[in-house]
Amino acid sequence: MQRLVRFVFAGGIGFAADAAALWLLLAVTPLGPFMARVLSIGFALCVTWQINRHLTFSPSNRGMAQEGARYGSVGIATSVVNYFVYSAILLALPAAPPLAALAVASLAAMTLSFLGYSRLVFDR
Repeated sequence: MQRLVRFVFAGGIGFAADAAALWLLLAVTPLGPFMARVLSIGFALCVTWQINRHLTFSPSNRGMAQEGARYGSVGIATSVVNYFVYSAILLALPAAPPLAALAVASLAAMTLSFLGYSRLVFDR
């Protein structure tokens, strides 16, 4: 149970990093909400890897490069789900704020992320 609480905490920080990056990219670049989201997801993955590695799961027995590759693979797979939900909301509801779509999409991908990271990256 403590691991799940730490994962939700890490996810909250990752969500804040994702939202801040998305907001900043939308505010200061000509990128639209779809391209900006691709970049913000990548930033959030880097942030959450370090938090999950040191707080939630502890480093794996693999080398950092292999662990990073596994984390990135799971992260990309769950990010596809996250991005799909985000895009579907914005396409179905054009007036929806991108940050609201981000919140819903992040919640939808959280369970997949936990299962993937705990079983495929930081498994013991």
